[in-house]
Amino acid sequence: MGKHSGRYTALAEQVDKTRYYSPQEAVALAKELANAGFDETVEIAIKLGVDPNKGEQNVRGSLVLPHGTGKMPRVAVFADGEAAQAAKEAGADRVGGEDLIAAIDEGWEEFDILVAHPAMMRFVGKLGRKLGPRMPNKKAGNITDDVGSAVENLKAGKVEFRVDRGAVVRLGIGKVSFTDQQLTENLAALMDSILAARPAGVQGRYVVSAVMSSSMGPGMKLDVRELTAIA
Repeated sequence: MGKHSGRYTALAEQVDKTRYYSPQEAVALAKELANAGFDETVEIAIKLGVDPNKGEQNVRGSLVLPHGTGKMPRVAVFADGEAAQAAKEAGADRVGGEDLIAAIDEGWEEFDILVAHPAMMRFVGKLGRKLGPRMPNKKAGNITDDVGSAVENLKAGKVEFRVDRGAVVRLGIGKVSFTDQQLTENLAALMDSILAARPAGVQGRYVVSAVMSSSMGPGMKLDVRELTAIA
């Protein structure tokens, strides 16, 4: 493990490692400790009591954060005809069919999220190995007949969450420039979606633990009972 900077060490000393913070306390402290010189993202990592190796427990979903993410995502859309026009009018950063597929296949990556009209998926499928988890996904709402609405929602703050191999969901819930209330309401919306996505077969504790931090700041352990209660 690499040695932390003096700045980080000084900030970490202001976090009580024996304490479990309420979401509201953690939000306030994350903002207070964010001094990296830019508008840091407030991030949360939530450990779930699921087995990601079991398909039915591979928790994922999407939601529109009430106050957005503080970042305007670059959205590329696979579509043609009227769907392509709708995507452009909704503010997509790039729209295309086989030309866009070829560009990505050749290494173009100036996008954050991909959306696809269902009719395009038979062509987009060839990018599966290259894109991996960034492939458009029906469950996340990124494969849809209404690509225009999908783009509008993404620009308004729609985010996708999914567990990683360690059964952890990691997501930014806004910027430190947001108010405490905005960040707390974004977190509540995320928790509501995560709780709603609980697989039927999961036994015991579903939300095991959680840590909040700013992009460049130390983590704070959250009180899981209070975290789930805000949903």
